[in-house]
Amino acid sequence: MVIHGGAGTILRQNMTPEMEKAYIDTLTIALRTGYQILARGGSSLDAVEATIRVMEDSPLFNAGKGAVFTSEGTNELDASIMDGRTLGAGAVAALQHVRNPISLARLVMEKSPHVMMVGSGAEEFAKSQGVKLVSPHYFWTERRWKAYEAAKARADSGKSGAVPGEERKLGTVGAVALDKAGNLAAGTSTGGTNMKRFGRVGDSPIIGAGTYANNLSCAVSGTGDGEFFIRNNVAADICARLRYSGVSIQQAADDVVMKELVAQHGEGGVIAMDRKGNIATPFNSAGMYRGWVTSDGKITVKIYKEN
Repeated sequence: MVIHGGAGTILRQNMTPEMEKAYIDTLTIALRTGYQILARGGSSLDAVEATIRVMEDSPLFNAGKGAVFTSEGTNELDASIMDGRTLGAGAVAALQHVRNPISLARLVMEKSPHVMMVGSGAEEFAKSQGVKLVSPHYFWTERRWKAYEAAKARADSGKSGAVPGEERKLGTVGAVALDKAGNLAAGTSTGGTNMKRFGRVGDSPIIGAGTYANNLSCAVSGTGDGEFFIRNNVAADICARLRYSGVSIQQAADDVVMKELVAQHGEGGVIAMDRKGNIATPFNSAGMYRGWVTSDGKITVKIYKEN
């Protein structure tokens, strides 16, 4: 199993030891959660969902509890999940009252004839499936609110760009997994971009762009400038290169993330796993929260480019 917690300007000099430990500890818990499911013969889908829920419930990541704020001072959450065995997929976008969007995405896949539901309609479906909606205040965190206020102040003054020393994180959490039955699965969840407007939706809930899984090739979850991931159909493109050209998962992922996206000035990264369990975690940003667990239970977590 491989996971990510977002890419962006994640620099060691901007990270306190306490914050670094918090990220490493939470990513480790998330990986352990998924591994325990896989180790006892559980499905890759179950592992992906449970792992992403851990990150959605943490205020550290731009997904679920830690979601950033829109220009209106609200939270809008997106997620998707895909089953590599059946090519079944589910996605949700613009949620404001669902604690774990990844679980609702799975319900869309398994309990409806559709792939994507958005906004109030998705939340009506959630209620019909017994999902308890939460108050929008559940998603409020002081850290994200301060970032919103700073961004809003800059916008109101006609300025743009990041505050010096501020991390530019491209949000999103994701997981890909391979189970004992040989089935791949992928999932992605996000709070979108800080100060987004007009109901903007990025790549995370777009099957093929931010999430893709096919047992014939690979499973991918992305994080980055969503518009570029959508235009390039990044996740599905990596799997197609693997399937039709026979290149390795590393080369396929590198060619898309480190060459094509870089040429277009699209920032971000992916986690990818092929049907044999080989992994790739390329990113063209300063850092990416990422980690993986091998079949023997060994967990590795990394944050910065140099490690």
